[in-house]
Amino acid sequence: MENRTARLTLLIDPTKKQIFEEICALHDLTPSQVVRQMIRDYVQQHGSPAQIARMPSNN
Repeated sequence: MENRTARLTLLIDPTKKQIFEEICALHDLTPSQVVRQMIRDYVQQHGSPAQIARMPSNN
C-alpha cells in the first residue's frame, strides 16, 4: 500500500453500494481494496507510459 493516502469521495446509488459491499465481503476484501485495484487496472489500461511509470511500485 502507498505510504501517503488521499481521500476520494464519490456518490453512488445506495442499492449499488450495498450490493458492492456484499460482493466485496464474499471475496474477503474491503470496498477500498477493490476500488484501489480498479484504479490501478484503469491506469494500466489507459495511462500513458509516463503516467504508468509514476505509479508506486508497491501497488
